[in-house]
Amino acid sequence: MPEWLVLALAMIASCAVVLVVAVLRNRRQGPDEDTSQTPDVIEYITMMIGVVYAIVLGLAIAGVWEARNSATDLVLHEAQALHEVRERVAVYPAEIRQEVRADVDAYVSHVVNVEWAHMTEHHELTERGDELLAQVRERVSGHEPTTTLESHAYQGIVDQVAAADRARITRGQNAEPTMPGVVWFGLVVGAVVTVGMVFALQIRRSPRELLLAGLFSALIAFLLFLIWQFDAPFERDLAESVEPFRALFPEASAE
Repeated sequence: MPEWLVLALAMIASCAVVLVVAVLRNRRQGPDEDTSQTPDVIEYITMMIGVVYAIVLGLAIAGVWEARNSATDLVLHEAQALHEVRERVAVYPAEIRQEVRADVDAYVSHVVNVEWAHMTEHHELTERGDELLAQVRERVSGHEPTTTLESHAYQGIVDQVAAADRARITRGQNAEPTMPGVVWFGLVVGAVVTVGMVFALQIRRSPRELLLAGLFSALIAFLLFLIWQFDAPFERDLAESVEPFRALFPEASAE
């Protein structure tokens, strides 16, 4: 199911629930019930709950957004480092150059076509990926420079392989969702309480009040969807997540 459809259904459902509850509550109220006045303490509590929940939502969004940007940078650094390795070995003899590039392409192909799906499902890297990157490292460090130009390029190539390895390790550590389950429990319960406090203000069935209540619940549903969307940056949009590899290694990633 497309994510935009999930968002639309969630917002529509939240609006429908609030409106139905408001209408049913209005129908069941007694003829002597006064809905024109709300105790000051209820208004104060409702305001404080809304402020606290808004702060929590803001912190959650900031946290998942930062994690998403960090994940994007990790993938870019890993792909860029491997691309540098592939280009810098141009000064090596033809046989070594072809072997290193073939190893890099094999690693990229595995990451894009095999490991990424495994990582999003099991939240861990594959042993085959470790072996392929170790093979790249062994191939690069095992070559002894024979010319001045190769000597100048050697250390830079080794450093780029190490940078790719660090980015890969960090990617594996960040494969799990950012938000713990207890935080999600708090966000959902907070949303229910915050929306429920709308009824503590003795909302009536006037079009203006029903519209505001529906929009308020839809906004909370949208913000929760936004947090869910950014919570697992490697999972939600697979094509966008591996785009640096596809851009720098179009042939290897297409295999």
